[in-house]
Amino acid sequence: MKIGLLALQGDYEKHGRILSLLGMQAELIRYPQQLEDVSGLIIPGGESTTMSKLIDASEFRQPIHSFAQRSPILGTCAGLIMMAKLLQDDSRINTLAIMDVTVTRNAFGRQLDSFVDDLTVNLAGHQKTIAASFIRAPQINTVGPDVEVLACYNDDPVAVRQGLHIGLTFHPELNDVTLFHQLAFGGNSN
Repeated sequence: MKIGLLALQGDYEKHGRILSLLGMQAELIRYPQQLEDVSGLIIPGGESTTMSKLIDASEFRQPIHSFAQRSPILGTCAGLIMMAKLLQDDSRINTLAIMDVTVTRNAFGRQLDSFVDDLTVNLAGHQKTIAASFIRAPQINTVGPDVEVLACYNDDPVAVRQGLHIGLTFHPELNDVTLFHQLAFGGNSN
């Protein structure tokens, strides 16, 4: 299975390593027509203002919307911001409105406030504890009725799923956590 990594900006390379661990092939996506060749897409962490501008400048907006109707997307940190229906604190960012969530950028603090902590994920009645890296992480303020909360940190949702799509406020790829990539795209368990 070939999964696309939106490679306009951000830390997409570590996601490629996670995909490799799961027996999947990663393809760097730099042009909209490349979406036709992949079964899923990762929108990585990075700088959401820059990412928003590059999505528009590269004419990705409509192709990503079409892709989201048929294939899974995993967004981490800035990727979640881009997938959100509404961003509360920055009108410079034009989100993709793929998931019915409202978010606030950098809600967990600045770069110096970044941290790693244990997080309990709930999947079909089973719980799994993982390490989660929060780096200038956004906060999920509201979730729509069709959004499933997979994990919370201090009572705030930090991992959500809606239909085919998963959004995370943290970076599982930095701690070699394969759970969400596997949940989004399948692949070999490890």
